[in-house]
Amino acid sequence: MKELLTPTFLMAQQQLDNVAKHLNVDSGIIERLKFPRKSLIVSVPIRMDNGETKTFMGYRVQHDLAMGPSKGGIRYYPGVDLGETAALAMWMTWKCSLMNLPFGGAKGGIDCNPAQMSEGELERLTRRYTTEILPMIGPEKDIPAPDMYTNEQTMAWLMDTYSNYHGYAIPGVVTGKPIGLGGSLGRTEATGRGVAFTVLKALEKIKTKYSQPTVVVQGFGNVGAITARYLYKEGFKIIAVSDIYCGIYNPNGLNIDELEKYVAENKTVRGFKDSEVITNEELLELKCDILAPCAIGNVITGKNADRIKCRILAEGANGPVTPDADEILNKKDIFIIPSILANAGGVTVSYFEWVQDIQRLFWEEDEVVKKLKTLIDKAFEDVYQLALTKKIDARTAAMIIGVGRVAEAKRLRGLYP
Repeated sequence: MKELLTPTFLMAQQQLDNVAKHLNVDSGIIERLKFPRKSLIVSVPIRMDNGETKTFMGYRVQHDLAMGPSKGGIRYYPGVDLGETAALAMWMTWKCSLMNLPFGGAKGGIDCNPAQMSEGELERLTRRYTTEILPMIGPEKDIPAPDMYTNEQTMAWLMDTYSNYHGYAIPGVVTGKPIGLGGSLGRTEATGRGVAFTVLKALEKIKTKYSQPTVVVQGFGNVGAITARYLYKEGFKIIAVSDIYCGIYNPNGLNIDELEKYVAENKTVRGFKDSEVITNEELLELKCDILAPCAIGNVITGKNADRIKCRILAEGANGPVTPDADEILNKKDIFIIPSILANAGGVTVSYFEWVQDIQRLFWEEDEVVKKLKTLIDKAFEDVYQLALTKKIDARTAAMIIGVGRVAEAKRLRGLYP
């Protein structure tokens, strides 16, 4: 239990306690939702390229199974632990519920630094980890997907390992796979595209007129770069972005098409033409219309929230704003698009991929995008209208919907035995 109770997990529990006050739900159901259904800690020993054996720690957590099989990504990142994994699994439960997907939440991870590992080492790491979590995963039980520093190649190795164990190809065991192995068109762009969709919806609701909204994006990885790309195409001015090394800033706007090419060649935003180097901390505090933290959690806290100068905050990352920061930002009348809504595009298109794999019937990309926008827009409208009706913030409204649906499913199913 001690390994579970990290600051990130306690933050997720606090959010659940806060929303429980707004729900007419039996306290016993809330107690059950405070903890993950299943948690697995595994050691992942592999042979490194130098011939030495090194052991990494891996995790897989299933938070809840009331709505269907669990769903959630796998991240390779230094410092990943059981508490963080469990918190992410809990948030995934609310996210799937809010989007009306037939899934519960799950998450996985390995404490490693993929930037210092070769492709061969990463493949051996993935295959050994998959072998260790085999009893937990499957198309009807738990479906992994990519997350931080994992990608479609990681999912291909995972699928292949699982399929070899069973003796035939099982594409539905993971989502976010290459197209040639049963992946879905539009999956790679789905999370960032979903963030952009929610920003556009938020601007429809806010009365202030913007001729060219300014945008700051923290994190220029898969989510942040695609968010920036789609907003740039919509005519927004992207004034700052960042990666793990630094941020870059140009008050007149960055050319995102050229920046994406630059990053593909140089693996960093540092050095991009006509830009000033700033820190990630400075980037978060820039004056802008839209701030999109799309990197890691807990970057906006009670210590810096009062210095945030945006009108809309779109949480592309999971849990970038702490509960104490929420209070400050709400008093400043900053409209927060919570992560369980803003970044739900990834799991939504993962659901589409899972359906396509099961049916062995695949869709064109425009159909995927159309279905994604329909679900994102509906969820946003549900959250916005509830927030207006109850005079509450959007995060609380989103949590009321997400937690409420799961709680009702648990009530109907009962407590076994």
